[in-house]
Amino acid sequence: MSENSSPAKYFLSGGFGGVCTVLAGHPMDTIKVRLQTMPVPKPGEVALYGGTWDCFKKTIQREGFRGLYKGMSAPLTGVAPIFAISFLGFGLGKKLVKTKDDDGPLSKPQLFAAGAFSGLFTTFIMAPGERIKCLLQIQQGGNVPQKYNGMVDCARQLYAEGGIKSIYKGSVATILRDVPASGMYFLAYEWVKEVLVPEDASAKTKLMGTIVAGGCAGIANWLVAMPADVLKSRLQTAPEGTYPNGMRDVFKQLMEREGPKALYKGVTPVMIRAFPANAACFVGFELAVKFLNWVAPNL
Repeated sequence: MSENSSPAKYFLSGGFGGVCTVLAGHPMDTIKVRLQTMPVPKPGEVALYGGTWDCFKKTIQREGFRGLYKGMSAPLTGVAPIFAISFLGFGLGKKLVKTKDDDGPLSKPQLFAAGAFSGLFTTFIMAPGERIKCLLQIQQGGNVPQKYNGMVDCARQLYAEGGIKSIYKGSVATILRDVPASGMYFLAYEWVKEVLVPEDASAKTKLMGTIVAGGCAGIANWLVAMPADVLKSRLQTAPEGTYPNGMRDVFKQLMEREGPKALYKGVTPVMIRAFPANAACFVGFELAVKFLNWVAPNL
């Protein structure tokens, strides 16, 4: 990413990159949420899903391929502004951490700080979108009654049940997930691309570098984000009153019943999704920047 790109270009290009991310990665996100939120089997019972492949297979058998895209309307509606704001935050963060007399490239700690700063920007939009997405994703197909008939109906019912507070349930968990994860996300992208792509690289090499760096950024992001994401998903999908103390209660119950390994439940579909989805994001971002530089060089 060029450090000289304007905030407006970061904003618009980030939005396009976000749309690419959702289209490429939502099926595995659905599998992840279902694995994270499935009931703990009682003694003698078989788990609802035996793993990533079993969840994938059962979802298609019961709901068809459309089942893998359940809840996509929420992130797709919010993803353009979410990623736009995230990339805008990163662009602004890079300007904030850079001293006036320093014209060189940012250090690795500065890149992490700028990325973490971007994570603060997205919570206002991200938290309700994540809440609605998770609630829609855990609805099972077949003959099971559906509580929510889509994104708007879900938002309406949440507001009726608990007002705006209910819609924003899990906001603190979202911040705790996204601030450090965003720092790793942008740091990993810039670092890997710096290693792989020399200044005089060909267009093909630059494209391959963007794909690999974007994929690695996604993996780095989720290695950091997974524990908080598991807690967030459980908190946001639990009936009201289940966890009166929020994430502390979720964490305590998870440790008592399932142990530390449960903090990485759903990690397989996340990692399967992380590389292609985030490679698509950064390719989309870089292409959008080039397009904007062509049509609006002074933007």
